[in-house]
Amino acid sequence: MTAGRPRASLGRILEDLGDTLLELVAGDPEPVDEVGGVVIHDPLDELALPRHALVLGVGVHQPAEIAALLAELGEHGAAGLVVRAPVTADERLAGTVERSGVALLGLTRGASWTQLAAMLRSLIAEGDVGDTGPETLGGMPSGDLFTLANAISTLLDAPITIEDRSSRVLAFSGRQDEADPSRIATVLGRQVPQRFTRILEERGVFHELYRSEDPIEVAPMPGTAAEITLRRVALAIRAGDEILGSIWAAVRSPLSAERTQALRDAAKLVALHLLRLRAGADVERRLRADLVATALEAGPGAADALTRLGLADAGCLVLALTPVGLAEDEGLTATHAQLVAERQRLTDAFSMHLSAVYPRSAAALIGDVGYGIVGCRPDRGDAEQRAVRVTREFLGRIGSSRRVLVGVGSVAHDHAGLARSRAGADRALRVLRRGNGSTGVARIADVYVDALLIELADLAAARGDQPSGPVARLLAYDAKRRTCLVETLHAWLTAFGDVVAAATTLHTHPNTFRYRLRRLAEVGGIDLADPDARFAAMLELRLMGYSPPAARSGPGS
Repeated sequence: MTAGRPRASLGRILEDLGDTLLELVAGDPEPVDEVGGVVIHDPLDELALPRHALVLGVGVHQPAEIAALLAELGEHGAAGLVVRAPVTADERLAGTVERSGVALLGLTRGASWTQLAAMLRSLIAEGDVGDTGPETLGGMPSGDLFTLANAISTLLDAPITIEDRSSRVLAFSGRQDEADPSRIATVLGRQVPQRFTRILEERGVFHELYRSEDPIEVAPMPGTAAEITLRRVALAIRAGDEILGSIWAAVRSPLSAERTQALRDAAKLVALHLLRLRAGADVERRLRADLVATALEAGPGAADALTRLGLADAGCLVLALTPVGLAEDEGLTATHAQLVAERQRLTDAFSMHLSAVYPRSAAALIGDVGYGIVGCRPDRGDAEQRAVRVTREFLGRIGSSRRVLVGVGSVAHDHAGLARSRAGADRALRVLRRGNGSTGVARIADVYVDALLIELADLAAARGDQPSGPVARLLAYDAKRRTCLVETLHAWLTAFGDVVAAATTLHTHPNTFRYRLRRLAEVGGIDLADPDARFAAMLELRLMGYSPPAARSGPGS
């Protein structure tokens, strides 16, 4: 950890652990910007707390007990009290929280107080002055799952894999050569082969694994004798009610009672490491998003943000990415949460792709758009074209079921120009969202006029402007007489005055089309030989978003 980093605030603790372990029952966590320590409450011991302590109320259940303890903690300046959920903040309890200034938090059912205490202490210890070594959990370097897998392998005398909910291998121990071919294939691919997971699902193994709090035995699978010759012992990794993954041991004989207990204890320690990895990844992601957002705003802190991102003193350009449309299998039931998760997944993949191509780059999800900033060499004039090629390669590799659009801004030679590059990327992205681009990638330089037209239409709509002049007269005539003079004008302008081509698009005889042209010139009072009049009519049709009705069938229609 970086020396000198501020201790965790109560708000940050809730952000990092709130989804899994903690919930805010009552109170405001924001005033406490630094939690001074974690204390386990003992009713038989004299209360001695560090400043802004977070107190674990183990065994405190009744509302009256909670209220009395909150009042006492308020006198000692505590930051918060954690009790076992569920707890209901009735009027009396909410009043006590408000008077004491101590936030009341609930620990999710099934979660271990030991897990919570270890996680809190690791979060609070970040940035302690004098911390010269790496953080440890249970005697293991924090997040080092491979070391942990080897330790568990030694305890069980069997090769181990630690897997997530999708059967991806997070870490594995040594001695995998002692297992069977299926385990070797799993380790080499860092994923349990699909043919095996399908059999496990059909046999109900995953259902049993995630329901049981004890290790389960999995016999060799029928029909796979050449690949799976050893039985498996598996145990789910839990943090409260949440399943984080599982531990799989390839064994030649059933585990003894001592080794079974060792596996249970090891699963709790693995849960701590997985939680710590996730919390660290979330913190790093938020920090990067803050730096990218600050850099793109080109405000007072932009130069410092670019320095911290490693993008200072060089040209940069901005790319803006977003998925659009619904996945085919989601239909109209797609939720906002699914789309947010898809955006984050795509942004993470985009960040990895950019980092592999550009020596200096940064990407983060800001709002509903993923932004990438890439460094450009000053001696190359093809930075934008290269960004388009790199982005198209990315779009060709991802497996998103949505259409993904990417706008490419112009090159910025300093941090002040980065805001213009972002604006250009956003404008290009908006053109693509309107369906004006032939591909999923566009430079602002290539769609500049389309972007201007969209912005001009926005201005007209904001002022409440309505069609005027010849186009307005033609619209009114068509609405009253059920004619198609505006459609005829649009087709003729689109075909650059080619009557035969325009008539073909409307499935109309050229002579009939010529008659309509003469009629619309009379009704609309427009001189079709005047280039200014033609341009004005074309621009107005574009700004009002006119699209002709479906072509009528038959040459005489």
